[in-house]
Amino acid sequence: MPSWATLMSQAFNGLALGTLLALVSSGLTIILGTLGVLNFAHGALFTVGAYAIFVIFQYTSSFLLALLIGSLFMLALGLLLERIIVRLFYDRPHEDQILVTYGVGIVLVEALRTGFGSHAQRVRLPSWGTGVSELGFMMYPTYRLQLIGMVAALLVTLYLVLYRTSLGLIVRAGIDNPGMVGILGIDVRRTFMIVFAVGCVAVGLAGMLYAPVVAVSPDMGASFMAQSFVVIVLGGLGSFPGAVIGGLIAGEIIAITSAFNSAYSEVMLYGVMALILVLRPQGLFGSEGRV
Repeated sequence: MPSWATLMSQAFNGLALGTLLALVSSGLTIILGTLGVLNFAHGALFTVGAYAIFVIFQYTSSFLLALLIGSLFMLALGLLLERIIVRLFYDRPHEDQILVTYGVGIVLVEALRTGFGSHAQRVRLPSWGTGVSELGFMMYPTYRLQLIGMVAALLVTLYLVLYRTSLGLIVRAGIDNPGMVGILGIDVRRTFMIVFAVGCVAVGLAGMLYAPVVAVSPDMGASFMAQSFVVIVLGGLGSFPGAVIGGLIAGEIIAITSAFNSAYSEVMLYGVMALILVLRPQGLFGSEGRV
């Protein structure tokens, strides 16, 4: 039986992991909800973000500046992928979308492996994120606390974009009724391009922020890819609030279960997903009929 201190530490670890999963899954769910594209390159884009901060931070020596430049890089990469590959598959079967995006993911990962090798790389902590913080009831790494705050701020920003701007209105309308958006004369293709790019920036930022916590390797995005699909199933397809709540639930399940036996953390996560699908097939915040 783990101690109280261990459980509390794992709960905070789960919160950090959960917010990251929420950020990754929010990008995935708006792409799936708006474009109807199953983006199996999402995990690879997470890894690209981690390597972007690894390279840029070395040259700028400023973590925040590296985040900004890395975000612009992910934006450009998302626009490029959408223009030359993804838009060709909007009206194709989901099987084709899975194959092409999975192939894009393989190309990205192998390009990183060729450029940086298979050995793990370390991203140093920013100077303002070193050390530990006293929370009164426990000591906890300062950067992980800051990570929770930064990701929460990004999620709030994404929420405001989706629910307080005209672009967000179009995106949410596209999720509910993409045909109607086209009838209203809105440039759907341009909107789709922006949505895909925003999704790439979201997952890239998650990779950048997570990079100082773990070793950066070409295959680091694989587990996030699988877990993010579990999250959007838990929360409901196309639901931004569902992605956030589902991410937090998934993070806590993995962390708390690991305190007892790490071998069963993934088993417990998929077990909860199966239970949700039995009791509420559309997910916690999804609507019936969405596929």
